[in-house]
Amino acid sequence: MTRRVRTVAAVAGAFMAGVVVGPMVAAWAQDGGRADTYRLLNLFGDVFERVRAEYVEPINDRDAVENAINGMLTGLDPHSSYLNQRSYRDMQVQTRGEFGGLGIEVTQENGYIKVISPIDETPAARAGVKAGDLITHLNGNSVQGLTLQEAVEQMRGERGTAIKITIRREGADRPIELSLTREVIRPQVVRFRLEGNDIGYVRLTSFNEQTDAGLRRAIQTMRQQAGATGLKGLILDLRNNPGGLLDQAVQVSDEFLDKGEIVSTRARRTEDAQRWNAKPGDIADGLNIVVLINGGSASASEIVAGALQDHRRAIVLGVKSFGKGSVQTVMPIPGNGAIRLTTARYFTPSGRSIQATGIEPDIEVLAQREQATASIPREREADLRRALRNEGGVQQPAGAAIPKLELPAGIAEKVNRLPPDGAPAFDATKPETDFQLQQATQLLRNLAAVQTPTRRAAAR
Repeated sequence: MTRRVRTVAAVAGAFMAGVVVGPMVAAWAQDGGRADTYRLLNLFGDVFERVRAEYVEPINDRDAVENAINGMLTGLDPHSSYLNQRSYRDMQVQTRGEFGGLGIEVTQENGYIKVISPIDETPAARAGVKAGDLITHLNGNSVQGLTLQEAVEQMRGERGTAIKITIRREGADRPIELSLTREVIRPQVVRFRLEGNDIGYVRLTSFNEQTDAGLRRAIQTMRQQAGATGLKGLILDLRNNPGGLLDQAVQVSDEFLDKGEIVSTRARRTEDAQRWNAKPGDIADGLNIVVLINGGSASASEIVAGALQDHRRAIVLGVKSFGKGSVQTVMPIPGNGAIRLTTARYFTPSGRSIQATGIEPDIEVLAQREQATASIPREREADLRRALRNEGGVQQPAGAAIPKLELPAGIAEKVNRLPPDGAPAFDATKPETDFQLQQATQLLRNLAAVQTPTRRAAAR
């Protein structure tokens, strides 16, 4: 592998554009049905010329062709798209951990812009934008008819400039109007602190080039802060983490695993399948780990949660994740941006495809009591138009089933699944009201209390 290919808010596939495109062209040239393909290309040419000649106003040829390409790609699945030169540059900037705008990860659904997750300490998060919100208008203009990329470009802009967004939120009687001021977004992707001087807490907000290095610094710092008493456990918070770079998801998983598979990808051609394995070394030194997930945990987050769950290296707690189990490869087109194309599905170490199903937690703990009786569940990958089906579910050799999670007697029963009435929604900035975090912290303390020093040493 000579270079790394990246994506934004999605898992990246490690395929070079030349490797992918070359064989496709050769196969197409040898295809016995190429006459039909030529006729269809002629159809496109006829329509293009008719539009150029007859549309009520003159059109820009480049815009028309780029719109046609984007239409072809977005018609495949929710995650394939065309990136013009500006969008491609923006994507490269974002994967480096810096970009301009409002600070929200979005997708498109039924013509509206749907918020996957607000990024901590950004204009969107401070204004109260929530995962699941539908953005219906930008500066008073409907987003209906805009592509996702066009809407994103309108939300981005120079630092200090303002934009008004209109939101439709489930349960709200009327639309919510917000005025936001754009900022240069430099999200701190790794946040950490000690919970009660004995439990390490690390929150990963996305997977960019800074994530793994930030995780290592966080654990080293918390060990120093804990002093002689040491840490009793570690919480890895992946809630509302929309994903990012595949290589970072692999590295983060590898930090806690000594051996075994982390993730594999399977493409259209069997020879394009890839597999990533862990190297010796566990930066947590065998500490018990709880991974927190929710419906906003997607893509790279699910790779990490799935790998640690399958190896029984961590207890996954929370609610089912988003369910994005596909790989997008970014293929640069010299002088013309790039295409982001879904090229494979990924599988957890035990062979699970979580596409459109998600990661099921080992212990379900709701963030709000209302989730238990909600008539309309939070939207996930399976609800998106043209989402890939989960074909086959588990694909694994005989005897490779996921081992049953075994906790010391009575430990799991001490975890409260339902928060008290009126518990606030998850807010990473307010740990004192975070019910799922509270249960994870107590679970780790209970585990530490029943495990003898010999058993803890054996775990290392």
